[in-house]
Amino acid sequence: MRSIFSWVFFVCAMFTSGCSLTRQESAAPSLEEMAGAMIMVGFQGTSAPPSLLKAVSEGHVGGIILFDKGKKEGERYNIESPAQVKALASSLQDASPRTLLIAVDQEGGKVCRLKTEYGFSALPSAEEMGRMDETKVRALGLRSGREMFSLGINVDLAPVADVRVSPQSPGLGDVGRLFGNEPEKVTRCALAFADGLYEAGVLPALKHFPGLGSAGKDSHHDLPDVTGSWSERELLPYKEAFRRGWPGMVLVAHIYHRAMDEALPSSLSPAVINGMLRRGLGWRGVVISDDLQMGAVYRGRSLEERVRLAILAGNDILLFGNYLHYDPLLHEKLFRIILALVQSGEVSRERLEESWRRIESMKANIPSVR
Repeated sequence: MRSIFSWVFFVCAMFTSGCSLTRQESAAPSLEEMAGAMIMVGFQGTSAPPSLLKAVSEGHVGGIILFDKGKKEGERYNIESPAQVKALASSLQDASPRTLLIAVDQEGGKVCRLKTEYGFSALPSAEEMGRMDETKVRALGLRSGREMFSLGINVDLAPVADVRVSPQSPGLGDVGRLFGNEPEKVTRCALAFADGLYEAGVLPALKHFPGLGSAGKDSHHDLPDVTGSWSERELLPYKEAFRRGWPGMVLVAHIYHRAMDEALPSSLSPAVINGMLRRGLGWRGVVISDDLQMGAVYRGRSLEERVRLAILAGNDILLFGNYLHYDPLLHEKLFRIILALVQSGEVSRERLEESWRRIESMKANIPSVR
């Protein structure tokens, strides 16, 4: 997965970051820091609210996701121009005692948070890239990654590695988010795009495990049941990525498959994450949940239950976009919930340490690591 350029970036980062990297690795993490590292959250505003900056500075938030607009008419979030985004990312990163993960969904086409109307480069959809050769796709990933890197964004929640199986694919294939319906083509395009991102200094996230391309419903609204439509060929992109030494993270979908887990959706299922993904496919790196405010998991489950189930399932980073159901104090609530779960014995300190080690190991592969 790593090109020669990626290794050059990494080696240079090691020398230029010097003492900061040593300080990060040598400092024993507190329970509070480990809890914070698991939280990736969104917020409203083109500058960070004081309460969020304070939480970041205390190590109580380990990741931020940026959006350009909310679900309600007139809601503005975090993106209005390149200069503004750069200043925002810098303020957040400067506040953090450790490298902060700053993420966007920059897939291409309709799912671009960095839009041309705000002054950013155009990026074609995955469907369009699926008609290009791998060299072109990789070049697009590199160009997009360089733009993100220049702004201080170090994670792209892309590429989409779903294979189009279902003829009806609301919110996904129907809006151009899929490279195609052949596993081999999807694998080639997804990994080419990711390689470009990584060479530019941006961590990619392969999504949506174990495959959302067979879903006939949009998980933003409902839980798709893929029991009768999912097939193992949807795992091919993950198998090939892991074989090559995938440097980023894996994002887990909200789907239901009776044979995988009779009770829980994939994003909250130990059988899917710790079983299928980790023991079955051998993935030892970071797992990030899909947005835990999406309708597929939101309805009928309290915030506390979603957090508890997500951690016990094996997720390392709990993603809360905070735009489907906005709460200005969400980051504080998530932090308190994780601490309370450990204090009650429902989640062990050792479980948090597992995620901490994986997250810190992944951060060491970010060329911009401090």
